[in-house]
Amino acid sequence: MTSFSTAPTDAHLSAATAPRTASSNGARKVRSYHVDSGAGLDGLVLREHPAVPSPGPGQALVAVRAASLSRRDLLVLRGTYVLPVKPDVVPLADGAGQVVAVGPGVESVRVGDRVAACVFPSWRDGPFGVRHLAQLGGSLDGLLTEFAVLDAEALVPVPEHLSYEEAATLPVAAVTAWNALTGDGAGGLRPGQTLVTLGSGGVSLFALLLGKALGARVIATTSGPAKAARLHELGADEVIDYRATPDWHEAVRGLTGGEGADRVVDVAGSLDASLRAVRMGGHVACVGFVGDSAPPLDPRVLFGSGATVRALAVGSRAQFLEMNEVVGRERIRPVLDRTFRFDRAPEAFRHYASGASFGKVVISMAGAGDA
Repeated sequence: MTSFSTAPTDAHLSAATAPRTASSNGARKVRSYHVDSGAGLDGLVLREHPAVPSPGPGQALVAVRAASLSRRDLLVLRGTYVLPVKPDVVPLADGAGQVVAVGPGVESVRVGDRVAACVFPSWRDGPFGVRHLAQLGGSLDGLLTEFAVLDAEALVPVPEHLSYEEAATLPVAAVTAWNALTGDGAGGLRPGQTLVTLGSGGVSLFALLLGKALGARVIATTSGPAKAARLHELGADEVIDYRATPDWHEAVRGLTGGEGADRVVDVAGSLDASLRAVRMGGHVACVGFVGDSAPPLDPRVLFGSGATVRALAVGSRAQFLEMNEVVGRERIRPVLDRTFRFDRAPEAFRHYASGASFGKVVISMAGAGDA
């Protein structure tokens, strides 16, 4: 967790990585955004802190280069996030940067490493449990800051071909998609199987890209021909416009010879339709839901499908590392919608909340971007 009460002491913190100086005596300053859960976008404030924090034992100081937005961040602002949120939290769990200092006993990372942070720092491997609930941008300070002190063992190297802006999109959406495709304990998605992705949000786009990398046939659903065309460009084999075809699960059945898909990544909470779209004994990964309520699930549909329904949230460090191997080997590039400057972070939130984005919305600490 980031702390802004400790003065910088590490000699590796060079002028090239130091934040801007605001005082005449040359003291380094650090800027970070803060918000209280439920305060809304108007409650997001930018503050300046008097000193760069120093890493303690087992920690690393990361100069954050970019961060990105996920739906959970909007829920924090709205006060509806399901996990605890500390007062005056530094938001955002998605981010990437460079290690500029390490604390005593750290051997897993070195100064100069390009890294991303795991959303749940203590979840290294195995099943998720209550002991892993502490999460960045919630009960722990997140990455909408120029410098963050993080658990060194919760950092992962980012694929070499990705920019910081691209790497910043991986921790939430990409790892969640990877978990949805591979974390079922039964071997995961296999070449030649059929995957259904819903919509064009971050998790769904990563599921499409990763599913194709794993050799699957991908059927995507979306709203409108423009998005359908983009999904085809990204590799979707078939695209169903759910506005033109509200019973999209029947279209999936038609495209699979009546058998249904092997796997559905459900980000909308439309479990009834997903279970009708999946084959007997298939797998539905329940990643999330939209809206404040959802239609009830008829248990007869569940039993009739014989499918496994698995609720999941992000993934472990081990899954992050596995995914990065595939991202690096296949040279997968995340889909970016827009990049905003750090001092325009509220505009990034506003754009993301509008629902107009196709791909990830990124905030760059380097000042790059179109807003």
